[in-house]
Amino acid sequence: MTTEVSEAQGRPVNHKRVARVMREHELQSHKRRRFRVVTTDSKHAHPVAPNLLERDFKATAPNQKWLADMTYVPTKEGWLYLALVLDLYARKLVGWAMSETMRQELTLSALDVALGWRDPDAGLVHHSDRGSQYAAKDYRGKLKARGIKVSMSRKGDCWDNAPMESVNGTLKVECVNDVHFETRDEARQAIVEYIGYYNTERRHSSLGNIAPAEFERRWRAGIKPKEQGLALVRHRVTHRRPVPGSSQATEPAVRG
Repeated sequence: MTTEVSEAQGRPVNHKRVARVMREHELQSHKRRRFRVVTTDSKHAHPVAPNLLERDFKATAPNQKWLADMTYVPTKEGWLYLALVLDLYARKLVGWAMSETMRQELTLSALDVALGWRDPDAGLVHHSDRGSQYAAKDYRGKLKARGIKVSMSRKGDCWDNAPMESVNGTLKVECVNDVHFETRDEARQAIVEYIGYYNTERRHSSLGNIAPAEFERRWRAGIKPKEQGLALVRHRVTHRRPVPGSSQATEPAVRG
């Protein structure tokens, strides 16, 4: 929020002042909740891939490293499960799908979205947990057909997929936790709008406080981070939510 306030004021604003003003107006950031549903079924007979990523979360260009995971959203109709694919370079969500169940079709649908949108070259590393949905023959076969390398976390080690876990948590905090969805369709619409906002507007401290889409646009234009004068300093930033009913999720497909 400090960055947004500074830009709106046209001058630097200290983060302590922002915190003081927020306290005066009884404003506070959204907090993460500890309740968790288990979405990883690692007790299966499918082969498990080695951890090729080895917690190296740096990428020098899009479509070098993808992370994948599933999470869940509560509604009055029951759980809605969400599968996501994240491009590590710009922390951009490039694939997503939602379903009432955690069947393999869910993760395959999210992968199909990512492959159709990005059309990556062979050599891409795809990292996930050891869940049966990712270890299954059909999923791994689709990756192999595209020349994509399979990487999986060590058993029970969420830190091997930390950026993806962070995205799941951020989505919960900013889109789900304070909302009581009546139906799964209502939740689907809210999540699609949030993904559009996340990719095109939400600032990321790891990207120098610019949005993933803008970070990729600058890469395609040949602008290096140092030339942009980016201060890649990691700090917590509060962001506004997307406006319900907006078209923020309709970002045009970008190859590369």
